[in-house]
Amino acid sequence: MTEASIVKQPRLGFLGVGWIGRHRMEAIISANIATVAGIADPSPEMMEAARTLAPEAASVSDLDELLDLDLDGVVIATPSAMHAEQSIRALDRGVAVFCQKPLGRTAVEVEQVLATAKRADRLIAVDLSYRYTRGMRHIRELVQSGELGEIYAAELVFHNAYGPDKGWFYDPMLAGGGCVMDLGVHLVDLALWTLNFPAVTEVRGHLLAGGKPLPSHPAEVEDYADATLRLETGAVVRLACSWRLQAGLDASISAAFYGTQGGAALRNVDGSFYDFIAERYSGTARECLASPPDAWGGRAAVDWAMQLAKSPRFDPTAERLLQVSEVLDRIYGR
Repeated sequence: MTEASIVKQPRLGFLGVGWIGRHRMEAIISANIATVAGIADPSPEMMEAARTLAPEAASVSDLDELLDLDLDGVVIATPSAMHAEQSIRALDRGVAVFCQKPLGRTAVEVEQVLATAKRADRLIAVDLSYRYTRGMRHIRELVQSGELGEIYAAELVFHNAYGPDKGWFYDPMLAGGGCVMDLGVHLVDLALWTLNFPAVTEVRGHLLAGGKPLPSHPAEVEDYADATLRLETGAVVRLACSWRLQAGLDASISAAFYGTQGGAALRNVDGSFYDFIAERYSGTARECLASPPDAWGGRAAVDWAMQLAKSPRFDPTAERLLQVSEVLDRIYGR
């Protein structure tokens, strides 16, 4: 969409302007497709940093005050326990939502948000940002064009050597889970999105904390997990994710898809969280599909803002968010 096709730039509020919230704000400002009307965060330091990006935006104390600013949309980057409730409140006021992942801690919460969005007929999207890497876009095109033949296996990994630095991530009630909820959500989404969301017929997951299997209804969250998904197509998807794995590098991130006529994979470069290469495989040969630099981090937010500028109405593709959440529930055995 060109700037000329935007009749009116949507007025946006930003709830939570820590690093992620500010980064998404900066991406939207740089794209010149929306107006930052208001910002809210309990931290004075975060508010001050956000004001340097949007000095004309109103500084308010909470979501209710943001919603009183006659917004078209709100960008939510708060702790996970708040996502569903805050999204529902915004949607009930007729305000579109772009939410940090996960949209909800369980499939029930996600279903409630989607039901509200449909009832309000308002746009809802989640920051599943790895879809927007140039490499994954190329891989998805190859898979869906049939050039790789029938996809029969996929292997996806996300190991983070550090783990989160905020205490609520380690509380099952507040976070909804550990590394699966934090990192595995991206892997499940990438697998299903690339394969055009086939039905998942079987899910088996294994959760560990401190090297030991977690019991049912644990008082702590997992820091290592693996899962196997079997799809209606017959394909098998294997996932693994962790916090603080002794892997000798900052991060190990990859998504590989193997078909009867070839394969393709995305992988991070030298442990980077941001730089990726994508390659196509044919036997023992490989072809580069994409390489750094690629400023992908804010593209999901910009895409949502552009869609909002065109129409605030509910996009039915958002219902795929429920399938991702249902898989996460099954990995957790709930």
